[in-house]
Amino acid sequence: MRSKGIPQGRYTKELREEAVKLVTEGQMSVDQAAAQLSLPKSTLGNWVKADKAGKLGKIGKTYRPLTEIEMDLARTKKELAEVKMEREIFKKAAAYFAKESLPGTRG
Repeated sequence: MRSKGIPQGRYTKELREEAVKLVTEGQMSVDQAAAQLSLPKSTLGNWVKADKAGKLGKIGKTYRPLTEIEMDLARTKKELAEVKMEREIFKKAAAYFAKESLPGTRG
């Protein structure tokens, strides 16, 4: 199954470096960073391994750069995924607070 993020194998050098930094500087786990950036976990894991081996700069040299439209589409998909995640959080919070406001449900 293909990722719904950026088209397969076409990530900018900057994205690879920033994604690896999120993991190597201890801010996020590979799973968390991959989810946040809409990347396959295996891809980010490979980048982290390549970075540790000093080979991150060699990744992706054989792919053509993304067009501006492809980049805009990828950004839009990422933003949509974030909004959907936020919406689910708000739904759960609203349900929780609605339950709390019912008479006789507080302890």
